[in-house]
Amino acid sequence: MMEIFNVRRFVLVSVLTIVAAFAFVAFDARPAAAQAATCESGCGEPTPSPSPTYSPSPTPTPSPSPSPYPSSSPSPYPSSSPSPTPTPTGADSSGNSIGGLANQRFNQMITNRVLGTVLLGVNEQVNCSDCISAFGSAGSFSAGIHGRKELTNNLSLLAGIAYTQYSEGGYNITSAPIGAFALRYDFTDWGSSRPFFDIGTILTPWERARYTRSYNTSLGPVSVTSSTNAANYAVYGRAGWMSRVSPRDEVAASIEVWQLWQRVSGYTDSAVAFNPFDASIATGTDRTSLVKIGGQWTHLYGSNIEANINGGWVQSFASHSGIVATVTGDGMVVPTMGNQGWFEYGGRLGFRVQKGWIVDLFANGTLGPQPVGNTIHGGVGLRINY
Repeated sequence: MMEIFNVRRFVLVSVLTIVAAFAFVAFDARPAAAQAATCESGCGEPTPSPSPTYSPSPTPTPSPSPSPYPSSSPSPYPSSSPSPTPTPTGADSSGNSIGGLANQRFNQMITNRVLGTVLLGVNEQVNCSDCISAFGSAGSFSAGIHGRKELTNNLSLLAGIAYTQYSEGGYNITSAPIGAFALRYDFTDWGSSRPFFDIGTILTPWERARYTRSYNTSLGPVSVTSSTNAANYAVYGRAGWMSRVSPRDEVAASIEVWQLWQRVSGYTDSAVAFNPFDASIATGTDRTSLVKIGGQWTHLYGSNIEANINGGWVQSFASHSGIVATVTGDGMVVPTMGNQGWFEYGGRLGFRVQKGWIVDLFANGTLGPQPVGNTIHGGVGLRINY
């Protein structure tokens, strides 16, 4: 009985021991799990529990502004902005070209006068019968009529009119009518050797003119041709001595004084592709005074051929250019016109085809430095004496 009780006690103790061990294991496992969870989140340095963070909305990034300093490394892609055009130089050359215009206009005055003297019988003898001549010339195109009429035994009228076109040294004149007339007083009652006097005028009231202005720039040469209107006027007086040295020869010497004016309307440079230093020319009047000392000889060969040669030295003085130009880069430019000296020549060869009818070949021109230069104007005429 005692053994059974002991067995029961042993069984009971064993059961209680097992239950106690199981309970101890279960109790020990829960702290371990808690400790494991605590180590998961808090071992080492303590970490604050995460709090919600504020994320700002993205700010647009501004476009980069160009740097004021050029990049040291060239971009592999071409720039979209065009390269700046280099600024040309040449204002001084443009200003100097205005002096070239003054030279052109001086030559214009002299050429107009040379053509006008043909209408006043420059290639004919001082004393001859009444005549009328129709003519045409080349070199400078000219066509017209001129002649002389004896008003009294001593006084004669010389007159003519022509249409001309001519060019020289960068300018061109078109549609230019020239009229001229003069009175000649010849002391015929003094005998074969005697004095004579002329007084007259040459008028070109309207002409179309083109002037070319050229200058150089760092980007290349520039040439501008512009059109305008002009007018020429001249008055003169002549005193001379002529002599009939034989029935076939007449010689004469004279001195002439001229005053010339030339009015040119204002204009601006015409439009061209490249003219960085353009100019505007105001309306102005050119003028010059001339003195000419010359002579002539007329000779009759046989009964059918008549020849005349004439020439003289011309000196200008008191010359003035009427140009007042406003030039880009230079401002106002007023050129000067110096005094000039040159030689003028002329000649005629007449063929008497029948009584009172003469075919004339003639030429007139200048020899000298620029701006007058070397020129020649030649033509043919049919002269009728009556």
